[in-house]
Amino acid sequence: MIYLIFNEGYAATAGTEWMRPTLCEEALRLGRILAELAAKEPEVHGLIALMEIQASRAAARVDASGQPILLLEQDRARWDQLLIRRGLTALERAQGLGGALGPYALQAAVAACHARAPTAGETDWARIVALYDALAQLAPSPVVDLNRAVAVSMAFGPIAALEIVDALIGDSRLSSYHLLPSVRGDLLEKLGRFEEARTEFTRAAALSQNARERTLLLGRAAVCGTHLS
Repeated sequence: MIYLIFNEGYAATAGTEWMRPTLCEEALRLGRILAELAAKEPEVHGLIALMEIQASRAAARVDASGQPILLLEQDRARWDQLLIRRGLTALERAQGLGGALGPYALQAAVAACHARAPTAGETDWARIVALYDALAQLAPSPVVDLNRAVAVSMAFGPIAALEIVDALIGDSRLSSYHLLPSVRGDLLEKLGRFEEARTEFTRAAALSQNARERTLLLGRAAVCGTHLS
């Protein structure tokens, strides 16, 4: 429940704003209390690590007008280093308690890969793929597979990733999930298949209930359209 609150603050599912910072702050407050009450539970520290590291990007996730800035385009100088350090410390606690990492700790380890990379180009995408492989084994879901496809694209190229994404198209659990056509559009754009990419971005925009995200997706569709004229 704490992570659901955080996620709604980090990327609002609906409305006119991309983020709802007060929800992130409340989730972090509750999570830190929980970590004190359940100090020997690795997954509690994994959850805190994940939220702290993700929250560190808040100032870089929107521009002056409130429009979203995607992860690879963010100014990492604006990431909150205190929150990153807190997150990495919590991840170390989770790992130090022994046993295999749980789903939250594995996701925190992915976030840590981004946090440790000075630039987007220095991200250890191969390790992120391996972490998503482990997560898929532990907590299989089509959303995990979709996230893994993004990492595969960065590590091994869009063709390999598109195969993964295309295999998810028939999954009814993703039939209204806007990030499926969004990711597919991104891969098609990288492959120069601009007409198909434009269709996917337009479909993703229609499925999104967040106004800021819809604007972003329609903008990406328009960029693809410029390659067709």
